[in-house]
Amino acid sequence: MLLTLLLFLLSTAAIYFACAYFVNGIEWLGRRLNLGATAVGSVLAAFGTALPESAVTFMAVIFGNTPEQKELGVGAAMGGPLVLATLAYAAVGFAMILNRKRLARDSHQAQVDHLRMSRDQAAFLLVFVVKVTLGLVAFAFKPWLGVLFLLAYAIYVWQEIRDAETAPDEEVLEPLRMRPDLAEPSLGWAALQSALALVVIGFAAHVFVDQLETIGSALQWSPQLVALLLSPVATELPEIMNALIWVRQGKERLALANISGAMMMQATVPSALGIFFTSWHFDGPLLASGIITSLAILFLWHMFRRGATNGVALSAVSSLYAVFALLIVVYF
Repeated sequence: MLLTLLLFLLSTAAIYFACAYFVNGIEWLGRRLNLGATAVGSVLAAFGTALPESAVTFMAVIFGNTPEQKELGVGAAMGGPLVLATLAYAAVGFAMILNRKRLARDSHQAQVDHLRMSRDQAAFLLVFVVKVTLGLVAFAFKPWLGVLFLLAYAIYVWQEIRDAETAPDEEVLEPLRMRPDLAEPSLGWAALQSALALVVIGFAAHVFVDQLETIGSALQWSPQLVALLLSPVATELPEIMNALIWVRQGKERLALANISGAMMMQATVPSALGIFFTSWHFDGPLLASGIITSLAILFLWHMFRRGATNGVALSAVSSLYAVFALLIVVYF
């Protein structure tokens, strides 16, 4: 158990430092591609950091040899959006509160595109309700509907890039960490740093998941419970780390866009894989995760729609994850 805890801490540190390189590289990649801040967060960063969770679902539902292993994939597909909608947004809120004085802010209000964020929450909620509904019914052609989720994500990415504002030339970016001597690093260097950082993030996240599964086994938790409560926290850790780094730099717009984009990917790509290769049938814990996630999204949609987003309100959404964890432990 001592080795498990040591690897747990080391992998967490590795993810944080790799994320620092990733966000630095992805900002320069967005600059070279002439993308605005929101598109950088919601498309480029989100796609990269959401890969570990998608990989968990992919490996479980395609290469799993037992029903229990395939259930792990379904649990991961539901647990990821739950963690993002609660803990990841809350991490932004807590970071905003802690860094207010450091950033010389007069309040905890977030500087964010509220209209775009509210639109993203509405789109996610629509997709998520459909995916939960499919988990409650059974019919012959259900596996084919996975194509619709892939199409939904493709449309989302197209809209994000289409509506992206041009990256402002006057925005000052930190030097590319791999080439701090270059005032304007090339697209190749930015892409290389981002890719290498992703490799480290993926490896560290895999180690992190293994340690959490070991802890779950020691606590005698079922595989599905580990998939719903522990594994998503590990695989969504890059988004949370990115958020902490960006908020410290006063870039909560990027942090929130990263989480929003990752949520849309988690609501579509892993779900499509689960629908293709499993029965996609929900029991009590999975349904509970769907309900709690929907409530969190409704809360976030209402907050962004009002145009009054602050650190305290974002932090409060973490209470819904606590409610879910209590329900799972007590009733299931």
